[in-house]
Amino acid sequence: MAKWTEITQLNEWEEALERSGEQPLVILKHSTTCPVSSSALEEFDTYLDGTPNENYKYLMVKVIESRPVSNKIAEDLQVKHASPQIILVKNKEQGWNTSHWSITDKHIKAVLD
Repeated sequence: MAKWTEITQLNEWEEALERSGEQPLVILKHSTTCPVSSSALEEFDTYLDGTPNENYKYLMVKVIESRPVSNKIAEDLQVKHASPQIILVKNKEQGWNTSHWSITDKHIKAVLD
């Protein structure tokens, strides 16, 4: 079972963003057609299968299937879109982001733990 929640609707994103003051978010923007993104998803899942920091809510957005959500995240957080991309959100603001081959279990641990 996935330890992340997929966001497909704008209202789901808006609700998660609103609650990011209570529980920070870690969002993976994932492209289902990209091999680099598949690798990033594996690394994200590896992190979550270990001992992830439970202070965060983990989310995933499929950028092709949920393009309006992906675009709204970039707009709301003022983060240039990339895919794959991982974004940490605290208090409705981007706290950290990285993309492509920099999305590794080791890198995620270094930032979140």
